[in-house]
Amino acid sequence: MKSVTIAICNYNYERFLAEAIDSALSQDYPATEVLVVDDGSTDGSRKIIEGYGTRIRAVMKENGGQVSAYNRALDEIDSEYVILLDADDLLYPNAVTEVMRRFNSGDYAKVQFPLDVISLDGTATGVTVPHSGAPADCGTLLRQGWLYPSPPASGNAYRSSALRRFFPIPETSEGRYGADFFTIYGAALVGQVASIEHALGAYRVHKSAREDVSFANSEKNSKAPKAYAARWGALRYLAKHRLNVELPETFHDFSHEKAIFCSEVYGAPLIDRWRWFAFDSRNYLHSIVANPFWGVTKKVGTIGLTCLCLFPYAPLSNYAVRFISNPLARRSAAH
Repeated sequence: MKSVTIAICNYNYERFLAEAIDSALSQDYPATEVLVVDDGSTDGSRKIIEGYGTRIRAVMKENGGQVSAYNRALDEIDSEYVILLDADDLLYPNAVTEVMRRFNSGDYAKVQFPLDVISLDGTATGVTVPHSGAPADCGTLLRQGWLYPSPPASGNAYRSSALRRFFPIPETSEGRYGADFFTIYGAALVGQVASIEHALGAYRVHKSAREDVSFANSEKNSKAPKAYAARWGALRYLAKHRLNVELPETFHDFSHEKAIFCSEVYGAPLIDRWRWFAFDSRNYLHSIVANPFWGVTKKVGTIGLTCLCLFPYAPLSNYAVRFISNPLARRSAAH
């Protein structure tokens, strides 16, 4: 039986860590090992980790950021496959079994699966991410600059040998976080990606309020564009020097463009919203119209919602922005 490691990288997530570890230990796939890399936590995380004894393998390191923790995790594992589980997320008991069934059906570098979104206290929201599937040969489109739809970090399983072709990731003061960006897109440059249609885990959203324009935990919409650009530059460097792959200078991604869109128009005066649409919306609209992962219905619907942002009635225009940006707002509308 092929071995799998669930590697949990933790920093000050004492409140959620035990639930993540328990979900990893509860897998029904026998050849599963659990590794916890603690990145210099200052809360009670290390006491929780020590309480599991030999049921898990633990690595305690000085704080270096998520990139540093991922690098250390890849150094430590000796299994053929790995799932990098965020310490505030969880996996369902059949996750590894389902993932390995998919890996065994073809020669894949990565298998991804949707995640059910849960609130801060673990309550199900009824939302699942991502909303779009990914073709098996994501690498072809990635070489053209298109970032393919992927779940957050915990919804991805990798062939370890595929990750080691471009790891370790350089550790810099500016690039301490966003390590999953490199695993998600780097894996597609070295092999095919397979998708499972049903959720095999849960993604915890700390900003649980449905009135928030931001959805992801890692960066605010105002900071995400700069972070994405820096990570794309680092990925280009890794692709060129370790994989002999040339990536274009610019990339296309709706998540990136909608973060810019939200930071420019949410709560802005009507004239500023119209000015953005008239002069600065080209890349945003291109990420919709030319999106190779979306169907016509989704493209037309997103453009229609975007046009609502130009209405002079602020409650409607701001709601349209939240609806585009935050899946929780869509769930709220359905109720």
